[in-house]
Amino acid sequence: MQVDVLNIQGEKTGRTVELPEEIFGVEPNDHVLYLAIKQYQAAQRQGTHKVKTRAEVQGASRKLHRQKGTGGSRKGNIRNPLYKGGGTIFGPKPHGYAFKLNRKVKDLAKISALSYKAKENAIMVIEDINLDVPKTKTLTDAFKSLKVNGKKTLVILPDYNDNVYLSLRNLYSVQGTLLADINTYDIVNADVLVLTENAAKIFSEEEKAEA
Repeated sequence: MQVDVLNIQGEKTGRTVELPEEIFGVEPNDHVLYLAIKQYQAAQRQGTHKVKTRAEVQGASRKLHRQKGTGGSRKGNIRNPLYKGGGTIFGPKPHGYAFKLNRKVKDLAKISALSYKAKENAIMVIEDINLDVPKTKTLTDAFKSLKVNGKKTLVILPDYNDNVYLSLRNLYSVQGTLLADINTYDIVNADVLVLTENAAKIFSEEEKAEA
């Protein structure tokens, strides 16, 4: 899959990058996409929900009245869950929601997400971004030229660059991430993927290395 490399003015540079069909041209697997997104969202949950049981609420522990002979029902102490202010029965306790997925499943989910973006023509390759100082306006103008301004955009970089990161983080609806850190949720959540030229070339190099 040949993709034109654009400059930050949105013009073709005359160069192209080959994106491997084994990553960007497979038949997407919707079920593994569902599993990967479910895993990501489950891991984001804090799981700090908590209610007090009858052992934790305030109140005396004495038995309200004797067991037999009153004509009434049997009663324990005032912390009984049936009374106002009593403990909660089987209430939520702090716990994690994260679960494990096999590496091959997670890799297939990422490939499926990238293939969907390729089918939707929602992948752009731009020349590498080099900034001497953090400059949000430079990137704002660049995304306007690329006609992705206002769309949820995921910018994929090959290496961490402090100036680029600081410039990207002020942009509404734009998220920057390293190629090594991309995940299925971020890919699916974005309207457009913008890869820098070197990041796009890494896909081809890794595919050749595996072959």
